[in-house]
Amino acid sequence: MRYILKLLIAIGIIIPACGIAQKSVDLRSPNGDILFSLKIINQSAFYSVSYKGKTVIQNSQLSLKFSDGDFSNNLHIMKPVVDEGQETYELTVGKARKIDEHYQEALIPLQQTSMPNRKILFAVRIFNDGVAFRYEFPDDQNKHSFVLTDENDAFNFAPQTIARALFLPNYTSSHEGPYTTVSLAQMKEDTLMDMPVLFETPEHIFVGVSEANLLDYAGMYLIKEKGTIRSKLSPLPGQTEIKVKASLPHHSPWRVMLISDRVGALIESNVITNLAEPCKLKDISWIRPGKTTFPWWNGNVVPDTINAPGNNFVTNKYYIDFCARNKIEYHSVVEYGLHEWYTNDGAGFYPGPNADVTKPVPGLNMKEICDYAKSQGVGIRVWVYWTALYKKLDAAFDQFEKWGISGMMVDFLDRDDQEMVNIQTEILEKAAAHHLHIQFHGAYKPTGLNRTYPNEYTREGTRNYEVNKWGEGLTPDHDIYMPFTRMLGGSTDYHLGGFRAVPDSAYIAQYTRPLMLGTRCHMLAMYVVLENYLAMVCDYPAAYEGQPGFEFIKEVPTVWDETKVPDAKVQQYVAIARRKGNDWYVGAINNHEARTINIPLNFLDDGDYTAEIYTDASDVNIHPNNLVKQTKEVRKGENLVVSLASGGGAVVRLIKQ
Repeated sequence: MRYILKLLIAIGIIIPACGIAQKSVDLRSPNGDILFSLKIINQSAFYSVSYKGKTVIQNSQLSLKFSDGDFSNNLHIMKPVVDEGQETYELTVGKARKIDEHYQEALIPLQQTSMPNRKILFAVRIFNDGVAFRYEFPDDQNKHSFVLTDENDAFNFAPQTIARALFLPNYTSSHEGPYTTVSLAQMKEDTLMDMPVLFETPEHIFVGVSEANLLDYAGMYLIKEKGTIRSKLSPLPGQTEIKVKASLPHHSPWRVMLISDRVGALIESNVITNLAEPCKLKDISWIRPGKTTFPWWNGNVVPDTINAPGNNFVTNKYYIDFCARNKIEYHSVVEYGLHEWYTNDGAGFYPGPNADVTKPVPGLNMKEICDYAKSQGVGIRVWVYWTALYKKLDAAFDQFEKWGISGMMVDFLDRDDQEMVNIQTEILEKAAAHHLHIQFHGAYKPTGLNRTYPNEYTREGTRNYEVNKWGEGLTPDHDIYMPFTRMLGGSTDYHLGGFRAVPDSAYIAQYTRPLMLGTRCHMLAMYVVLENYLAMVCDYPAAYEGQPGFEFIKEVPTVWDETKVPDAKVQQYVAIARRKGNDWYVGAINNHEARTINIPLNFLDDGDYTAEIYTDASDVNIHPNNLVKQTKEVRKGENLVVSLASGGGAVVRLIKQ
């Protein structure tokens, strides 16, 4: 019914040009906590958002600029269509499996009364834990395409609001860097903020701003401009003015505000996938998320007993056998000796003119590797530089399927303009046709497309432990930003699994066998805290087998039926509980300040559970790899009291009896 109404609105049957204009539209969340208001002030459109009666965003102007004129003034609100809806679906890869959520929705025609007399449908959806809006561009009798040069939507927070964000110098970025906490009053002007951004109002209401369903459009950023937070779009390559070129009808992605006075509710929220399009894959039976090796990180370490290690069968067999022994689903073929597995005449990993991802380097038989891995119940993945892949996309995917490859990391994308967004969509669609999963690195944040294309297993888009190979080690204080910022968008990929933690004073950068800051329990907890459907197990086999805590890595799932956040304090600590089947896994990570936390077990079902608890040992300030494992019986309603060391963590596996 909603789409019939949209069509009628677009062609003017329900609301003719002479229809009655309205001054405002109000929409409230199903539980009544969130109120969205749209009003016309001096013939411009402004919106406001409140939570439990407290203003969160006030009088924020909506503004679009096209090549043939602005859409920010001489506007009227025509009669809206207000409805209620329900999102019911299952995620093949996600932090929850069965989603069933109600929302309220308004489709609001905005009519411009001066040339070019453009009409745009402003859509709003409001859930109990967030609100989102987008622009819908109906077809026009006189022209059937548009060129968008700006989308300057305001997010007018109070000046005392705190922002936690990744600031970037420009639109060309791997989306990796340190996060910053700053008040809006003190924030530097004209510096891009990557999304998601976490805002905290003076009343301690948390607002996570991001976007959902980014398809055939430019990626969005935030910027402080003349004291106000505004949206900015990534320009198409080779120029700075044009952001989006598209045929009509079309629509923008959803501009999302996750809202709650409990920050854990933002982590639990499914709003991003609720707003994404339904699954477009007819066959999902082949999709098998799990854990994967990534030997590049450890330096391709193999035993001295291996004959002639390199880009060859014997080296990969060593890792495949490790996967088979420990039920790790995938092994990644990446490189050896700083040369990728495929033919390339470029410098470093950059593709040269004769780079060819369909031709392995001499001595590497991909079919042999895939056949052996299959016989051991292990899938094979590969790493590719995106330009080397894209220039031979169809031929490459044909060849990968013939070899028996399961998926790949596509790296160094470093853009989110409309052209790159469409390239990534094309990669996902064509990969799915060949039963290939995708892991994007050097890529922008997720926008819920794990619902639309569940072969998108994960995205990087954040600074992570790869930097320990060449620079200052990543600290637990950086990690603790992730659940409250980047992970609000979705799956967040790290090079996980380093088992060589050292005290801060002993840390040095090592390209082979990198060292880690923080404790081993902190590392174990990252497998639960991070939403990541393809968790890496990056160290070499001898670093794991026989080591305390490795049994937890072997057991922990990567996709979940349910997610809860029993305790969290921004930038200090977080405890996240995730259910798979009848069992729960709890991960807690800490910043630099030692503390004791209480984890209420209210999320459990009735009945007895056996809790396997891994905590930091008392001497982790000297020996950070030491941990203590204990087992106890627990029930719903009880509390787990957990001590977290400086840079520490804890994990718990709760097994239903």
